[in-house]
Amino acid sequence: MPSALSAARVLGLTLVLLSTAPVAAADDDTWTVVPSGDGRPYFYAEGAPGTVLQDTVSVRNPGSTPLTVRLRGADADNTADGGFTVRGRATDTGAWIGFARRTAEGRRVPVSAVSVRVPAHTRADVPFTVSVPAGAAPGDHPGAIVASGGGRSAAVRIQLRVSGPTLSALTVEHVTVGGGRISYELVNRGTTVLTPRLAVRADGVFGRVLDRTPRTLPLELLPGRRVTLTEPWPHAPALDLVDVRLTVTAAGGARDEADASVRFVSWGAVAGGAGGLAALGALVCGVVRRRRRRTVDGKTGEEPCREVELTGAVS
Repeated sequence: MPSALSAARVLGLTLVLLSTAPVAAADDDTWTVVPSGDGRPYFYAEGAPGTVLQDTVSVRNPGSTPLTVRLRGADADNTADGGFTVRGRATDTGAWIGFARRTAEGRRVPVSAVSVRVPAHTRADVPFTVSVPAGAAPGDHPGAIVASGGGRSAAVRIQLRVSGPTLSALTVEHVTVGGGRISYELVNRGTTVLTPRLAVRADGVFGRVLDRTPRTLPLELLPGRRVTLTEPWPHAPALDLVDVRLTVTAAGGARDEADASVRFVSWGAVAGGAGGLAALGALVCGVVRRRRRRTVDGKTGEEPCREVELTGAVS
């Protein structure tokens, strides 16, 4: 493979022959891009501003035909619902990633993207650098190396932390209830990647109707990102006035709470007769007690609930 070896010398990459044992399924022919070495799931690097970090990414081609893959750096991002994706234009970590290319004068210079030809049953180990700018802000700068070839793209994550003071902070906002779910937004206001924990509590006129202990959400919220999430609530009350409170926490002391109030009125239950009207009366009474307050001798207290009479046609 003289042409492949020539390309390897230009890029400074290493080609390693993979096992030629027969594959068990067609999916085993799919190429992959992974960190070189002992099975790391992603790259982790930390350095001070002005540091140049080095590592190696591997492109594995277990298929029976050669493959050309283009590698580039990218900034990591969250999708609207909290998934992992990359930005189209790199301005942070993705712009700091460089691959080696040899110039006509024989010098190696970093480039933002490079194409690598990987022969069949071969792994290409491609070195790269992350040049942290002198003015880079301390904290997490998530990025990725994106590989494109053979009609698809794949990415391997880079968890980069710039040394210095960090801040863990988040907010929970825009809580709404309806359609059998609680919707809300999470915003990472700090400089570190957060894995939030969520607790949900709801109190109605007749007592607590929902109490979910803290659980870890299945997402990593990147600094500066906002995501919209939902919490299922399929068995909400049919008739009640409910105050919903969401409490979100994360490592580093991040914590926030947000509330929302919602009225549940099932007119089918109300139309069911005197029992339904009595329940509605109790609901109205509860609304009065929770909404209206008065001051007695300089103290704030609930106004006593007066008897409420409800009349109407019942079918």
